[in-house]
Amino acid sequence: MKIEVSTHDKLNEKLNFAKLDSGLNVFHIPKKDYVEKYAMFSTNYGSNDNKFIPVEETEAIEVPEGIAHFLEHKLFEEPTGNIFAKFSELGSYVNAFTNFNQTSYLFTCTDKFYENLEVLVKFVQNPYFTDENVEKEKGIIEQEIRMYDDSPNWKVFSNCLKGMYHYHPVRIDIAGTVESIKKINKEFLYKCYNTFYRLENMVLVMVGDFDFEKALEVVNNALKSSKSKGDLNIKRFYPKEPKHINESILEERLQVSSPLFNIGFKDIDLGYDGDMLLKKEIETNILLDLLFGKSSELYQKLYEDGLINNTFGSQYIGHKDYGHSIIGGESVEPKKVLETIIKYLEKIKINGLNETDFIRIKKKSLGYHIMDFDSIEFIANSFTSYYFKNASLFEYMNILENISLEDLQKRLEKHFREDNFVISIVNP
Repeated sequence: MKIEVSTHDKLNEKLNFAKLDSGLNVFHIPKKDYVEKYAMFSTNYGSNDNKFIPVEETEAIEVPEGIAHFLEHKLFEEPTGNIFAKFSELGSYVNAFTNFNQTSYLFTCTDKFYENLEVLVKFVQNPYFTDENVEKEKGIIEQEIRMYDDSPNWKVFSNCLKGMYHYHPVRIDIAGTVESIKKINKEFLYKCYNTFYRLENMVLVMVGDFDFEKALEVVNNALKSSKSKGDLNIKRFYPKEPKHINESILEERLQVSSPLFNIGFKDIDLGYDGDMLLKKEIETNILLDLLFGKSSELYQKLYEDGLINNTFGSQYIGHKDYGHSIIGGESVEPKKVLETIIKYLEKIKINGLNETDFIRIKKKSLGYHIMDFDSIEFIANSFTSYYFKNASLFEYMNILENISLEDLQKRLEKHFREDNFVISIVNP
């Protein structure tokens, strides 16, 4: 088996890669003398993938909302019991998550890495769905959905997405709705599993100080019955999403002491992945720090006027078919915060961004990026996320170094517009 090794001198990091006969791509980022080890087994499949052509079929089907998350729950169940107990016996921590675009299963341990790795690979590749265990899970997930419905922080975010998007499935809760999960059955689960959990659609990323060849041997043995089915071309269907927003103001009342708000800017610069998408993400994150970070003129003004507190922050999420920036926090007057932000953005567009601030934030971003490589969790999570976007975590630094003030000014004009923002408020 051929192992490809690439070195990244600026970061002082190495990347090992092997493509297995089963079709699985496996990556290892060695961290010499680190006691902790981390493995993440992921599929390029999330809550947005509700309409697709199942493997070995010709007609598209639409499955109930929330099925990717439901499937993640069910994979932990085996005929002999629950997989958590096996990891517990091995002294490791196991978890999983589903987001809009991927599902990941992971463990972290200090000892018995290869034994843990074997359990991870085997359980993800061995689904066990029955009518009874599917019905039982519905009650558990219904409780989870109701819990999120009562969470002010989740609700203010979820409503913000609904305000930005008309039809795109990102507007739907990852767990689905109480009504949608009632429609899930084992047949739907197997169709989703057999389509999206093909090894060609998955990636295994491992970080830590261990023998990569021995790890590959463990993975190969665990997958010995799996053979690559060749090129993967899953046909997924998403509704056509208009560029304009759906609803500009969304308000709700929940148990909060002070109003919460999310201001969302819908991205209209879409349709690409890889380095171009990564560049856009880095540009947007630098912009958000420049405009709304704790050292910005706007932050100081809002804080001094008593309009925000230290919960104020921002984030950008970007994919090929959707993207948005969200600025949020607590405020006694959320609409006044929005008004101040819009006026400030117009002023910055006229006067231009401050070059000194740009250089400082760029240096800070480079520093944080280098520091992030001390975290094995960060490496595995970020590497996987970028891999599914056809981008590389190891290109991040090169792209960041080449971003100019002019790039940021163009992104500012394109992204922070007067016609693409919404505000979601949760009032007491």
